[in-house]
Amino acid sequence: MENRILNLGIMAHVDAGKTTLTESLLYYSGIVKVRGSVDKGTTITDSLELEQKRGMTIKASTVSFPVRDVKINLIDTPGHVDFIGEVERCLGVLDGAVLVLSAVEGVQAQTRLLWRALDKLKIPVLLLINKVDRMGCDIPAVLDQLRQECDPRLWVTQRVENPETDQCQVLPSETWEEDGLACAVEFDDALAEAYLNDQPVEREQLLQSLGKGVAERQVFPVFFASAKQGKGMAELLNGIIQYLPKASGQDDAPLSAVVYQVDHDPVMGKAAHLRVFSGTLQNRDSVPLPGGTDVQKVTQIRRFYGSKSVDIGQIHSGETGTVYGLSGVRAGDVLGEAPPRELYHLAVPLLQVQAFPASPDQLPTLTEALQELSQEDPLLDLEWVPESRELHLHITGKIQLEVLTEIIRERYGLEVSFSQPTVIYKETPASTSEGEEVYLAPKPCWAIVKLLVEPLPRGSGIQFESIIKEKELPYRYQNHVRQSLPDALKQGRLGWEVTDARFTLIGGQHHHFHTHPLDFFVATPVAVQRALVNSGTILLEPMVTVTLSGQEELLGRVIRDMVSMRGEFDTPTIHKGWFTLEAKLPVATSLDYPVSFRSMTSGKGVYASEFAGYQECPPGEGQQAPRRGVDPLDHSKWILYARSAMQ
Repeated sequence: MENRILNLGIMAHVDAGKTTLTESLLYYSGIVKVRGSVDKGTTITDSLELEQKRGMTIKASTVSFPVRDVKINLIDTPGHVDFIGEVERCLGVLDGAVLVLSAVEGVQAQTRLLWRALDKLKIPVLLLINKVDRMGCDIPAVLDQLRQECDPRLWVTQRVENPETDQCQVLPSETWEEDGLACAVEFDDALAEAYLNDQPVEREQLLQSLGKGVAERQVFPVFFASAKQGKGMAELLNGIIQYLPKASGQDDAPLSAVVYQVDHDPVMGKAAHLRVFSGTLQNRDSVPLPGGTDVQKVTQIRRFYGSKSVDIGQIHSGETGTVYGLSGVRAGDVLGEAPPRELYHLAVPLLQVQAFPASPDQLPTLTEALQELSQEDPLLDLEWVPESRELHLHITGKIQLEVLTEIIRERYGLEVSFSQPTVIYKETPASTSEGEEVYLAPKPCWAIVKLLVEPLPRGSGIQFESIIKEKELPYRYQNHVRQSLPDALKQGRLGWEVTDARFTLIGGQHHHFHTHPLDFFVATPVAVQRALVNSGTILLEPMVTVTLSGQEELLGRVIRDMVSMRGEFDTPTIHKGWFTLEAKLPVATSLDYPVSFRSMTSGKGVYASEFAGYQECPPGEGQQAPRRGVDPLDHSKWILYARSAMQ
């Protein structure tokens, strides 16, 4: 390959100017002759009609362009929290990122969320403080916020003259070299020794050291810009090329690729946008899908430039591209060997809805449409309940629901309505207990499963282990018990998904002649539910941490609201007639409060929230969920249902 490759993510809290920045980078790199506008719906990356109409990024978009000897595959990600799942899937394929902040709003809720994810995945980052031309921008305050809430190891490379005006200028910092050296000596022993001995440090040596420091997340360069005016773009592009590490990989190694996005082309069918970490993909290659149950053939490979694309025929190691022909693939799938970076979960859908077609005869068509959309966004977690003919979805917010309604109307020509969103509770065992199923009839069948269930600390999820030997129960059947567990725990005795529990297989039997290969898939859910009956379960509710800022005279009213919503909060701070209050609130009681708060503050207040985990729901609060489908404890009906499903 002639060019080095950089897979670059542009990320931000909503309205920090991320898409405008992307457009300006494309303009200054020479890819477009006229900069597009978010307000006019003419940007390259927001190519969906719905994005142009709403003026917001809904789906991640990739555009490739060369800058000197580097080919940048730039991924513009959504900023709105309702579409954080798109960001989550893109994070795993990046070599580096630009995290964009507004010079007015500073570090916001999603900025913190993104920072933690980038830190966890060890992704090198450049920081860009945008909108330096805006009234109210406070660059020193934003830098202080970054040092306190993100990382103190900032290297400020620029300065801004005439901020808050259209005449603002972004210029090199007069002390950038000294400040850069001060950063570099903290992690570069050779430079530290030269510095201490008053030896000169060559500029190129310093730049190489800083590039290594950025790659290892030892230093974080800070740039400034007014993306709307195109100021600071050339310097940012230089920084991207100079400091962010480039992709690496081997073409002759086994295939390892990650599908970070899926969409559907009306002519070509399913499009899988992926990054190849090792190996290559070519037209007509046979690709094993996850689970090892299916192999599908690549029919075409394309590279996108916004809404336009070209046929490239193959993808080398380190590159991104769009593959057609893999009809069974879902967003987030791994093709081939596991990639070097694990998926980091940012998105936690806390609400669920039921979907209704405009007329009963449209139910099959709506089901197919939602199945397709769930392949694009697996977090929707579509559930079809055949007994009651119901469609249930998980969502992250009401904006996502509005967008889904429009997508279904525009893409499929269907009118859909949704129930009011309800909170997704969970449940956990109250004590240690056992459950057993002896499944011996009606013949042919033979499966005995005995499980121990134990409660775990909050946030532990589900753990499984077996303490029985192969001679007591063959490992293949023990594995069937393990595989059955996720589905068996989707509904506990209160109707919600079970979490924070360890299940241990402490007993089991099979029969050499009578055991059917799928008998343990029938028996395990029964043993699970009996264990939960014996242990009892506790209802858990989702919580959010919120930061509110508004006019001081409204503080008393806000505190009363916090108390009425069962909130826990710290002492508020007051500064220049404005209060800031941090609180922990149940999602169920605070669902509509952001709208109320904006109205109360006449749109001037700031309300930011992020998921804070699940905790025990007080007695009398929360709600049970009606069971969907057949209850394994309705024994005869369950066996008939399970056995007919196997045929």
